[in-house]
Amino acid sequence: MKTTHEQKKEQSLAGETFLGIELGSTRIKAVLIGGDYEPLAAGGYDWENRLVDGVWTYGLDAVWAGVRGAFAALTGDVAGRYGAAPSSIKAALSSIKGIGVSAMMHGYLAFDKDGQLLVPFRTWRNTTTGEAAAALTRAFSFNIPQRWSIAHLYQAVLNEEPHVKDIAFLTTLAGYVHRQLTGRAVLGVGDASGMFPIDGETGTWDERMLAGFDALLAGKPYPWKLPAILPTVLTAGTNAGSLTPEGARLLDPTGNLQAGIPLCPPEGDAGTGMVATNSVAERTGNVSAGTSIFAMVVLEKPLSRVWTEIDLVTTPTGKPVAMAHCNNCTSDLDAWVRLFDEVIKLSGAKMDKSALYDALYFKAEEGDPDSGGLLAYNYYGGEPVTGLEEGRPLFVRKPDSRFTLANFVRALLFSAMGTLKLGMAILTEEERVRIDRLLGHGGLFKTKGVGQRLMAAALNTQVAVMESAGEGGAWGIALLAAFMRQKRDGETLEAYLADRVFAGNAGLCAEPDPRDVQGFAAFMRHYTKGLAIERAAVEHFAPSGNGDESCAVITGR
Repeated sequence: MKTTHEQKKEQSLAGETFLGIELGSTRIKAVLIGGDYEPLAAGGYDWENRLVDGVWTYGLDAVWAGVRGAFAALTGDVAGRYGAAPSSIKAALSSIKGIGVSAMMHGYLAFDKDGQLLVPFRTWRNTTTGEAAAALTRAFSFNIPQRWSIAHLYQAVLNEEPHVKDIAFLTTLAGYVHRQLTGRAVLGVGDASGMFPIDGETGTWDERMLAGFDALLAGKPYPWKLPAILPTVLTAGTNAGSLTPEGARLLDPTGNLQAGIPLCPPEGDAGTGMVATNSVAERTGNVSAGTSIFAMVVLEKPLSRVWTEIDLVTTPTGKPVAMAHCNNCTSDLDAWVRLFDEVIKLSGAKMDKSALYDALYFKAEEGDPDSGGLLAYNYYGGEPVTGLEEGRPLFVRKPDSRFTLANFVRALLFSAMGTLKLGMAILTEEERVRIDRLLGHGGLFKTKGVGQRLMAAALNTQVAVMESAGEGGAWGIALLAAFMRQKRDGETLEAYLADRVFAGNAGLCAEPDPRDVQGFAAFMRHYTKGLAIERAAVEHFAPSGNGDESCAVITGR
């Protein structure tokens, strides 16, 4: 039964809540949930990565401005929804039962012994570690993608960067925020599995590979060994420390939030996506589609070989997961929507941005199954799956292509799914991985039914979307905070989610339409051949040099 408004008000003011904060690629979000797991209130803060000296980065000042902004927006939402007085807000926040922090995975955050950042944060979006990733993959007989923290570290070693000798601590964005809030250098196993390989038996760093990495550094002038600079790995349900007075002020400078609230292990967006879609059991999977896009499937057995296109990570409890990850998804689509928004404003009309997205998405359903011969590439950055170190957004058509608005938007949506299809084909066709169904979440699925139906056609499998899909990882990490406090003796995360959180909620399911499946297959034939166009654009059409990626538009004239 749905929680009534009065019940939600009572829960929020009584403090029977759990707080989840997730730092996504373009938005930082805070979600407050009640004891029935429904969102009570939410707050957000928009931010953007910057290309500085060839490196995609966010400043740490921007991290805290965003976290505080999202938290302030959440408290404002509580007051607006429930008419809470300032004293009631303080009482509610001081009695929150658990907090969780999640963020985009991977990347490179290296600190010295005084806690100072040694080089600007290198995010997952950077594709500058190819030499290191290839060398580590050979040394470990385990795929190490370019965006993993260990690849960034080893590339800095190969580049002989002077800061490497001063590293005292290496972590992810979620691990950094959690450490500032609690003082503890820990990481959830799911997020940790995107830094360095995890041993499935022990649930922590793989000892053989740790020793192998240190052997690669033999003779180097570094005073540290790798295990000493990595966080401690924790599994879901573990108490990962409590909010310190300093951490409380960082999160809420008003002083309403009090110290002492326990935090669950910090997790990555992949892990919280699994939780938010109830995809932590074997043969379940999820598709996260936002700035980047990835599909994850919990494995029944190991893969037969090393695939450089497939990451091996874990669930928040340490189960092995195969991930097909692509760096680019909705950025190009969002840019075109902004352009359409300009046209609307130029005409003197007004249209809500969400309504514009819905109108364009629904229009795409009227298009030809193959998008009328139109072709698009959404590559704002490099894409390791297709071997590109840089990207150029492209739209391509032939003189006889059916150039309509419906086909244009459909091509943009197909482009957002194209590279993922190439990665998933390895799992489903080469490895014969069985998937009962995939659950979708992220911005691509906000327009009801459209992204879901096209994704079902692209991957040729059932795709379900929960009503809570729009809340995404912030809701997922809030659930992990609730699990930490509410789990019973012997209760697994799988059972907790299935029996308590998602009981009776299968979501809205879309089966692949054969006509759309055939249409997407035709699009992919053009897409695969057309990668030569993308490579030529990277070679011959360089960025403008002002920190922004250039957008090339080829019309076939």
